[in-house]
Amino acid sequence: MKLNTRFNYPKSQSSIVSGSRIYDINGEKLPSVTTILKATESEEKKDSLRLWRSRVGDNVADEIMKKSSTRGTKMHKHLEEYLIGQTKMDLGSDDSYIMSQKIISEALKIKLTEVWGSEINLYYPEKYAGTADAVGIYDGIESVLDFKQSNKTKRKEWITDYFYQVAAYSLAHNYIYKTDITQCVILICTPPPLVEFQEFVIKDDELVNYQYLFIDKVRQYNKLINHVI
Repeated sequence: MKLNTRFNYPKSQSSIVSGSRIYDINGEKLPSVTTILKATESEEKKDSLRLWRSRVGDNVADEIMKKSSTRGTKMHKHLEEYLIGQTKMDLGSDDSYIMSQKIISEALKIKLTEVWGSEINLYYPEKYAGTADAVGIYDGIESVLDFKQSNKTKRKEWITDYFYQVAAYSLAHNYIYKTDITQCVILICTPPPLVEFQEFVIKDDELVNYQYLFIDKVRQYNKLINHVI
């Protein structure tokens, strides 16, 4: 795997404003991709989350979400260190380290031949911004990569928000840097004891469709914000 810093990715400060994450890039304040997705999620998804919280109880739900968030943050850190060549010592039985090593051995070592950046800020002027886990050459194709931890294995129809997210990043990267990213990859791992790895890929026309769908979500978000104002 080769680290190729061919692009000058912008530095950015992000902050939470009225519950929404806002990026300040080149003097422009832009909503995050995840903020847009959260604001425009379907009633069906909202109901599903409410039912889950009702079933397990708020305290248990909060604890599960906190544990998952912490584990996911640590896993991302391990993967970032690997991608930029700063891997720390073997952390042994740490769940997040075990999960990161599974993603590395099952996917990154095999298919990722060139890395342009890890944890990079991307933006589309006047529309949105966000942080992509990795961008580079995966399986011979210019790609955006996203790393996810999950308490259970996923089906493709369950992770449309993941596809919206990477589609947004690919669209922004192609617009700003004139690249030809035609593939986005979601790499998921569950925690021990199972440590199950999954790879989901969208590319070509399917990716273009998700890009159009995300831009429609940007329009929906702007209508919501303007209505509130």
